[in-house]
Amino acid sequence: MNAFVVAIDGPSGSGKSSVSKALAQRLDWQLLDTGSVYRALTWYALQEGVDLDDADAVIAAVPGFLNVWTLSLTPGERWVRVAETDVTERIRETAISEVVSKVAGIQSVRDAVNTRFREILAESPAEGIIAEGRDITTVVAPDAPVRILLTADEAVRIARRQAEKTGEDAKSVAATVSERDKRDSRVTNFTAAAEGVAVIDSTDLGLEATIQAALDLITSRSAQ
Repeated sequence: MNAFVVAIDGPSGSGKSSVSKALAQRLDWQLLDTGSVYRALTWYALQEGVDLDDADAVIAAVPGFLNVWTLSLTPGERWVRVAETDVTERIRETAISEVVSKVAGIQSVRDAVNTRFREILAESPAEGIIAEGRDITTVVAPDAPVRILLTADEAVRIARRQAEKTGEDAKSVAATVSERDKRDSRVTNFTAAAEGVAVIDSTDLGLEATIQAALDLITSRSAQ
């Protein structure tokens, strides 16, 4: 890898996306939002009429999806596209959140997508790149110089997600967070830090304090 890689993992609502975006902007680095890929794949599969309960059908849809999927690595240009369709906002809807684990929970799908992530990290021309999402600290970039598990108490994480989903049923959003974590935990560990992974608990930290904690860690590791 030519770029300095920072890998960030953690459960839903822990602040991964907000912190990762802020870090990339302040450091003038690239940002790889891996979670958006599984969401986009879910959207694509539904558009193609794929039964998400049919693992073989979902697996068969992956190559076609990867051929037409693109996303911005520039933190100030947040977009995800499938062919000519901008799905940036659509893939964040609760309807996608409720079923994305059916796709992300298939190991063969994860293997194919993780291979693409490694290619993106290896080919990045930037000085550094922040990669956030499941498997990043343990599978995709286990040798990254900085690996962070960002966590927070479940009640705090649910409250944050509900604040983002204004206008949607609070109970539905809460159930989605809990159920997604439960499903995702079957195929990847994002609640306990692997060896060499630093833990930042944002339960009692504001966004700025969490960002600063991560920046301090990156600064100390990059100076070594």
